[in-house]
Amino acid sequence: MPIDYDKIKNWPFPEVEQSYTEKDSILYALGVGYGHDPMDEAQLQFVYEKNLKAVPTMPVVLGYPGFWVKDPASGIDWVKIVHGEQALRIHRPIPAAGTVIGRTRIKALVDKGKDKGALLIQERSIVDKATGALLATLDHTTFCRGDGGFGTGDEAPPPPPAVPEGAPDASCDLPTLPQAALIYRLCADNNPLHAEPAVAKAAGFPRPILHGLCSYGVAGHAILKTWCGYDPARLTSLSLRFSAPVFPGETIRTEMWQRGERIQFRARVLGRDVVVLNNGVATIAS
Repeated sequence: MPIDYDKIKNWPFPEVEQSYTEKDSILYALGVGYGHDPMDEAQLQFVYEKNLKAVPTMPVVLGYPGFWVKDPASGIDWVKIVHGEQALRIHRPIPAAGTVIGRTRIKALVDKGKDKGALLIQERSIVDKATGALLATLDHTTFCRGDGGFGTGDEAPPPPPAVPEGAPDASCDLPTLPQAALIYRLCADNNPLHAEPAVAKAAGFPRPILHGLCSYGVAGHAILKTWCGYDPARLTSLSLRFSAPVFPGETIRTEMWQRGERIQFRARVLGRDVVVLNNGVATIAS
């Protein structure tokens, strides 16, 4: 049966209260690769409790509403969904420890056609419980490959910009650990696809793959290093499209073009020369 537009648009998300500690912030930073150079004190501020700062992309693992699309009442063919795009706007520096409230709503549900699937865009706001301050806003775009053709839908958002032609202004190579997925899954997503070889092979992969949001964090690291001098307050937004999986242990090269305070980027894995993240845009505060 086709999914029910009105039911999905009005899905009753409960508020998610999440308390996290400095150890949680350190674990996230280690999961996305900070601290790989033990002599780099700029990275140390994210993985060592002395003067600890949270990585600016950490809101992607805060206030998460869970894998709600698996609920049979949603009508969504969850086996066929793919995380298509991720956007993050950072309104205030993320505390290294605290309690936050995550509030999720369905921002848009786009019918691309019976044989073309649907786009499901969730918006999540992350609020500091103690102060009520809005810390971050996230847009999570899911491609529902088996759910097109339901009729009434929202207008599709404009496509993300393509990266510029010509050589990038800068590039940054960052390694991922062979055990990166096993570390990152402790922060949020415990899907066995990222841990069990048998599950990965059943899904068509030769071995477990890295979480898309982990590779997202690696791209954020490259931008923070290259354009922000590792000052987390300077990275104010980061959006991209996922284009191919990464395997733990691969090195990711982020290629970047500067356009004023906007950095456009893509990322590829060096060993296979495959673009894994595309149509990326970050904004940097001067």
